[in-house]
Formats: sequence, structure tokens, C-alpha cells
Amino acid sequence: MIEGRAMGSMGANCYLLACEDTKKAVIIDPGADGKRIYRWVLEKGYKVDYILLTHGHVDHIGAVDELRELLGDVLVGIRTDDADMLTDGRKNLSGYFGPGLVLKKADLLLQDGQEIILGNQRIKVISTPGHSPGSACFLCSDGLISGDTLFAGSIGRTDFPGGSMDQLLNGVKNKLLILPDDTRVFPGHGEETSIGVEKRSNPFLV
Repeated sequence: MIEGRAMGSMGANCYLLACEDTKKAVIIDPGADGKRIYRWVLEKGYKVDYILLTHGHVDHIGAVDELRELLGDVLVGIRTDDADMLTDGRKNLSGYFGPGLVLKKADLLLQDGQEIILGNQRIKVISTPGHSPGSACFLCSDGLISGDTLFAGSIGRTDFPGGSMDQLLNGVKNKLLILPDDTRVFPGHGEETSIGVEKRSNPFLV
């Protein structure tokens, strides 16, 4: 089960992914509104084991430490190459707008191909650098959570520090577009799409 809600002034999608058999859950990209996300979890009756981050920009990590306090025993995971964004306000871009967001270090440094076990579900880490050095997507039985790598009709911007258009396009074409056409895609901003739709109509990929 994947459910998403836009959070914060930048409207980044936060996702709640759960194993319905065990009620274990993962929060992906809690960018803001930590108490709202916490109430969402309580309404569902889930036990959150992990907070996973597709990348380290402020609009995707802003509520991480607040949720750590509210949830208690939870592990935070991010790809190795973005790990220092949690603890450096300049690198996570928040320092450009104020004093900067500084969070605790990640508990898990995720690697390409790694699988996170969530009850009876498996979540596979797919490294897709380009939007940021450590950008990643998460694949599970219900679809692909693509962060700011792939959007409906677009791709992630690459003009931030550490960005690379070549890397991003390589990852999308060689790691994401090889998935079945009916794979649902849940992006970091905007509406759900599918691999097949993006293959046929995304102007950056056709």
C-alpha cells in the first residue's frame, strides 16, 4: 500500500508505504508538517520502522528529526552520497533561505540494490544520481517512488550543486525505463504516472 500527500510550502510528496499484513510502515521523504504526518500514521494504525529519503534537499527532509522524536524507535536511511546533506545546511539548500537546517546523522547509509524488509514487503534501493549525487528511487510491489528523478512529463532539475544531466538521464533510461510499462510511478512532486506513459510521452525521454 502506497499513499502520498503533499507537504510544506514546496508541495513535496511524502509517502506512507505499509505492509498491510503486519501493519509495519515506512515514511518516505517527510519534507515538512511532522505532526500532520504523525497523525496520518496514527489514523492508519501503523508502526513505522524506517524513514527513507530519496535525496537530501530540504523540501524532502525537513520533518525528519521531528518525526524521530514523535515516533521513537525509527531508523533513517539515505544514500551514502547525500548523507552529509542532513548535517549541512548549505548542502541541503536550506542555508540559502535562512540559518540552515541541521539534522542528526542517518542511521542507515543505503547502497544501490539494497533491499529493506518491511513485514512481508521488500523495498529495493535504486541509485539514480543526477538531481543530487545520492538521489535514489525505491521500488516495491506497488510501484516506484521516484523522488525528484522522474516526474509526470518531466525529470528532475540538475542545476543544483552536485547535479548532472548526463547521470540523471543515464539512470532513468537504464534503470527505470527497463521496468514493466505498467509500473506505477510516485514522484517527489506532482501527480502519479507510469513507466509506460513516460516512455511514450515524456519530452525529455522520447
